[in-house]
Amino acid sequence: MDTIFPLLSPYELGLAALIAILAGFVKGVVGFAMPLVFISGLTTFMPPELALAGLIAPTLVTNAHQALRQGMQAAVRSTIEFRVFLACGGVTLIACAQLVRVFPDQVMLGVIGVPVTFFALLQLVGYTFKLSGRDMRVEVTAGTIAGALGGLSGIWGPPTVAYLTALNTPKQDQMRVQGVIYGLGAVALLAAHVGSGVLRAETIGFSLAMVPTAYLGMSIGISVMDRIDQTAFRRLTLFVLLVAGLNLIRRAWLG
Repeated sequence: MDTIFPLLSPYELGLAALIAILAGFVKGVVGFAMPLVFISGLTTFMPPELALAGLIAPTLVTNAHQALRQGMQAAVRSTIEFRVFLACGGVTLIACAQLVRVFPDQVMLGVIGVPVTFFALLQLVGYTFKLSGRDMRVEVTAGTIAGALGGLSGIWGPPTVAYLTALNTPKQDQMRVQGVIYGLGAVALLAAHVGSGVLRAETIGFSLAMVPTAYLGMSIGISVMDRIDQTAFRRLTLFVLLVAGLNLIRRAWLG
């Protein structure tokens, strides 16, 4: 075991597996927040770099499953439908990734965290903010913000979910679209961190070991998601979005 997981004790590996199940469950129910749960849980007992390595493989696998759950044709249709969001997000992600060393990511976390939290809180207390239809300007703005945040901090879920929720996207469509968006981001994340050295011989075993447990949690979460109606799904999504927004504010404030 020391050869396969040289940086972890059996106890730490078991605890990480439980966190992976929880992260997968949350993702299965609402379609996002796996990195949030992973990083928040794992960094309580391991270095952030190792925690980041641990989530790369399960994030890639679970997003692929989420995107392709209704088949390749549906995933391609979602990609075409949200091509403006994806294009804007991809361009700004690549551009802002180059600014990581010079731009204070705490500023960006705060700039995104405050409105996301405000949006989710208003929706949960009964104030309805919905887009009557697709608006090119709104989609460009949402995609640009999501890409910028993803490039600077690796987190692009909250602005993406806020946009899809405002569109009142049906839950199956929302889950699939999130899978497509996050799946493409996960591929970029994998490539970036093979190059950075975060994912290497000493950490790849840990990352791969998290795949079965994260997938198990996601499968349980999907079974719950399939049984709840659109209203309950929307409220659960907003609650997780609120937690994510508050976490962004916490990270902006505390570093």
